[in-house]
Amino acid sequence: MRNSKTPGAADPGRRDVLRTAGVALAAAAGTAMAAPVAAQSLSAAARNSGPLGARLQGVQHFGLTVQNMERAYEFYTEVLGGTEVFRHGDFQGDTVHNTLLADQDILAGELGVNPRTIGVPDLRGGAQRLDVRFIQFDNVVIELLQYRDADQPMGGPRAFAEPVQHMSPAFPRMMHICFHVRDDVDFNKFITDLEAESARRGMNQVRANRIIRVNTEAERRAAPQSANTNKVTVAPSDGWELIYCKGPEGEQLEFVKALGPVKQRFATTLAARQRATR
Repeated sequence: MRNSKTPGAADPGRRDVLRTAGVALAAAAGTAMAAPVAAQSLSAAARNSGPLGARLQGVQHFGLTVQNMERAYEFYTEVLGGTEVFRHGDFQGDTVHNTLLADQDILAGELGVNPRTIGVPDLRGGAQRLDVRFIQFDNVVIELLQYRDADQPMGGPRAFAEPVQHMSPAFPRMMHICFHVRDDVDFNKFITDLEAESARRGMNQVRANRIIRVNTEAERRAAPQSANTNKVTVAPSDGWELIYCKGPEGEQLEFVKALGPVKQRFATTLAARQRATR
């Protein structure tokens, strides 16, 4: 069936589903999940004429475009424990194409090239389609997106565009997804178990960096478990523990714990923000 609507317009109740499913990420790294920040005492008219920040409820989701939908879905649900909210797909047509890709069409025109040469799918004509799946975590949603050729099945391993390889986090516009590890978890063992479970599923890109210098993959694997976690002791980040790794699609991931002083800084800032915006 041809679907020319945007994902948000395809189902009149979908915006409400998203709004309730995605609990706002309100400086979540240092605190327990908090209620969305909202100026409850304001009238709608006052809110709509006020600062832009007062009109927001926080971060609803992060989007990740993937090459292999089923592989990414398995990682974020079965390995990391997220819960599917819903999935929707086969998006095509003029409205969705314009909503998502108009700026890229304009750029292609300015460059005098076929949009396809700069990675722009043809959702307008239906040669390509877009599928999405929303994965709920405790305080935010991750949206998995796959652009595929129309003759490819939903959830298949072949995306429309070639994946970008060897993306360093130092590149401008490079983003990462950060997961908050519980305070009482053995962080070094968590990383060891994450790598092992991912490898068992054939997701060999899921490899964490070490805090000691290594020059080969064999040296990285041979590093002691104690070399997994970077523990920051210098203010104002004191109490922050982190590792960087790549996900199964080559995406940049971070896992953190926020303990002690840095945890209190997040909590204090969140409390002050909530007081100021109510």
